[in-house]
Amino acid sequence: MIKRIALIVVAALIAVLAYVALQPPSFRLEREASIQAPPETIFALISDFHRWSVWSPWEETDPNLKRTYSGPDSGQGAVYAWEGNEEMGEGRMEIIEATSPSRVVIKLDILEPFEGHNTAEFTLRPEGNSTRVNWAMYGRNTFMGKLMSVFIDIDSMVGKQFEAGLAALKRAAEG
Repeated sequence: MIKRIALIVVAALIAVLAYVALQPPSFRLEREASIQAPPETIFALISDFHRWSVWSPWEETDPNLKRTYSGPDSGQGAVYAWEGNEEMGEGRMEIIEATSPSRVVIKLDILEPFEGHNTAEFTLRPEGNSTRVNWAMYGRNTFMGKLMSVFIDIDSMVGKQFEAGLAALKRAAEG
């Protein structure tokens, strides 16, 4: 009986690991919002890490968050590093491309609680009196990332944060 249970457990484990191994080698998460403001106004809020405290969905997570800024105040080369509680972890963002007023690309390095190296991208497209803002994050899907996605809906979890951030960005730009 114990032998049979052990075989079932081993078979289930092999099936889960095989399923994880077959997941895509990369991921992309994104959300969009329409903001009634010119692209230049929104671009200024995104391309300056000092202004993220106005709209970033993570700013309220840790009241004792330690922030470090380096490089230029905004645009390409601007750097924002943080150290926070267990939920915020530790990481660094660097703007690697800033094409005013349409695109900001950020190298995102999360060191804790789970290491990850991804790219975040904001694309702004004028639409009449408003601007369509797309916030995407993409990167390599590591084995641990694939395993986590079997048990946690990462798109939904991060997507909710992106939606909250876009709503706050909308309030800040339209306000």
